Amino acid sequence: MIKEENNFDENKTQVAVIGAGHAGIEAALACARTGIKTVLFTMSLDSVGNMPCNPSVGGTGKGHLVYEVDALGGEMGRAADLVTLQSRTLNLGKGAAVHSKRIQADRRRYQAIMKHTLEKTENLRLVQAEITEIVTEDDLEGKKTENDGKRRKIAGVKTRLGEFWRAKAVIVATGTYLDSRIFVGHTNYEAGPDGLLPSKGLSASLASHGIALMRFKTGTPARIKRGTIDFSGLEVQKGEEPIVPYSALTGETELDGKEQIPCHVVYTTPLTHKIIKDNIEKSAMYSGQIHGTGPRYCPSIEDKIVRFADKERHQLFIEPLGRETEEMYLQGFSTSMPTDVQLKMVHSLPGFEHAEIMRYAYAIEYDCCDPLGLFSTLEFKEIEGLYGAGQFNGTSGYEEAAAQGIVAGINASLKIRGKAPLILTRDSSYIGTLIDDLITKGTKEPYRMMTSRSEYRLLLRQDNADLRLTPIGHECGLISDERYEKFLRKKALTEGEIERLGKVNMSPAKANVFLEKVGETSVESGISLAELLRRPGVTYDMLAELDPLRPSLPRAVRTTVEVSVKYEGYIKRQIAEVKRHASLESKILPADLDYKSVRGLRTEAAQKLSTLRPMTIGQASRISGVSPADISVLLIYLGIR
Repeated sequence: MIKEENNFDENKTQVAVIGAGHAGIEAALACARTGIKTVLFTMSLDSVGNMPCNPSVGGTGKGHLVYEVDALGGEMGRAADLVTLQSRTLNLGKGAAVHSKRIQADRRRYQAIMKHTLEKTENLRLVQAEITEIVTEDDLEGKKTENDGKRRKIAGVKTRLGEFWRAKAVIVATGTYLDSRIFVGHTNYEAGPDGLLPSKGLSASLASHGIALMRFKTGTPARIKRGTIDFSGLEVQKGEEPIVPYSALTGETELDGKEQIPCHVVYTTPLTHKIIKDNIEKSAMYSGQIHGTGPRYCPSIEDKIVRFADKERHQLFIEPLGRETEEMYLQGFSTSMPTDVQLKMVHSLPGFEHAEIMRYAYAIEYDCCDPLGLFSTLEFKEIEGLYGAGQFNGTSGYEEAAAQGIVAGINASLKIRGKAPLILTRDSSYIGTLIDDLITKGTKEPYRMMTSRSEYRLLLRQDNADLRLTPIGHECGLISDERYEKFLRKKALTEGEIERLGKVNMSPAKANVFLEKVGETSVESGISLAELLRRPGVTYDMLAELDPLRPSLPRAVRTTVEVSVKYEGYIKRQIAEVKRHASLESKILPADLDYKSVRGLRTEAAQKLSTLRPMTIGQASRISGVSPADISVLLIYLGIR
């Protein structure tokens, strides 16, 4: 039986968040900003908002998540804007659905901004302490934890120093710290990322309460001293102009003219590959020391060489870690080779013949939960009031972490305030897609968001994230009335311009002069500006010469207008698809439904449904092992009920 020692007022809170990485930050801010008393625990105040891997924010699919977090009222996008070293939008040669912003961030400045934001936030207390136990009401009452099928209720957390903190909700956002172990060659030792202390004890506590855990692995490359790299023969990557901000709180022209630091590209050589192959047995990954599963889409360089043996070279990116540091990040070159082999590998790269390693690469293995044990709210099925977020839920990446953090924080706040939970659907957001994938399909490796994950990606573009999610953020209490009014004005401008383009018509003669100039086929009758804009070679800005009365609109509005008009037919088709599936998503499955008693339901389906407990028919349909025939049986059964 756990005694509530030191149980004075400062040891009581409404929400306790474990971990101050990207998930924990968003979770804590979401709770505190909605008026909930929150304590954010971190093992080190110096590691708040840390970027132990590449200090970048965004990328393919990931940039969409950052825009969505911002639209809900999160902090990542605004902080990223303030610390941008370089900004690029990826996939511009492809359709608008896959355009993805990515910035290189000033690592230490990002941390400083996030830490100070937390420190200044009302209702939020930042505490350096290691959480070693979660505590349920049964624990307080001295009841033995048993696998009796009954759902327990969270009571609080306990620290390494023995303090008990009462809490109505607890959010676990421990990143890669849980029982973590570093691997470099044949050497391994207990440590967290960047050589920080690992979290010891919490894994055992979670497991004792019935939380299923998995063992995953990730890695990071060496950091190189800038002055020892010869950049003269390397390919240069410059930033885009103008910089399109992530956050609606960043003025549209606030980043114009910002000095950007160039990145560079280098390629592995035959010598690089030979060094790796000759020493492959020295890699912790190939020597059998590492048992955790690594990320498929961010493999170590030795894994690339083995898996893609026919590939002559691999592309690497040289990126800065900040304006006031000489450390450079070698993206794509993560490894768990011994230090002497790492040095040979680095020296085999063009321009790196005399490079000095400032921090050696390492692999890290850690515990995380099985996300199949979570509801759509990110609350655990086993324990009421306990939530998971970030890499603890089996994902990889800062952006995926922030996305889950804000959802977990919002739902903890809503639960405490006695309000209905927030459940983001697949058609509403990439965040909804991410969570739905995790809780219905699970993951056997660190999950990474990509645009290909969504069947509705033309609806879920970066440019319309605010249109999709800002009303939700406002309703949840994270978007101020002032910001919401600004959003409504932007929405009205966008809708008004789309409507106007459909009404302004050009004569054939005037239109054909323009079409010939841009290399498009002529027309025989009048044509609207909207129809002209749908032509592949025509952009919104090109129409200016035909449209002297067009209004002066912000860049963001012009972008959404152009995409909305150009892809109107495809967008309508996806909306129709959403409507076809909406009925399944709205059909709620009873929480106490005995699937084994449903006649006609296959044994495998009954077992999977009993274990995973989907909230809707739509979720049930996406569970592996549940067939369309099983869904039909359920629909008939529910109709009878």
